Amino acid sequence: QVQLVESGGGLVQAGGSLRLSCAASGRTFSSYAMGWFRQVSGKEREFVAGISASAGVTYYADSVKGRFTISRDNAKNTVYLQMNSLKPEDTAVYYCASTYASSWYIPKLRPDYDYWGQGTQVTVSS
Repeated sequence: QVQLVESGGGLVQAGGSLRLSCAASGRTFSSYAMGWFRQVSGKEREFVAGISASAGVTYYADSVKGRFTISRDNAKNTVYLQMNSLKPEDTAVYYCASTYASSWYIPKLRPDYDYWGQGTQVTVSS
């Protein structure tokens, strides 16, 4: 089973930046698609960004496009989410997710992911 651990969350003012990290266990990290989701209490967990396995294709939710960047370092078994120009609406618990997938496919639905981290809180003040 793949284990995921998020880090890098915190409190930041609107317009500021944060970089989230997700460290993954496993010997074949490059064969897994990775995604970031976020959830506010009482709301549905929503897709934020995803990156495919070896092809490295990325996809973003419209709400974060142009502000967030997902990347991966396969040598470190780590995926990142660089968040710039943060808005109060970005406040949420951010979750890292993983699933075995083809080199080009980016899952965008919660049920499509097999493994999840425990989440890290991001709070953006106005």
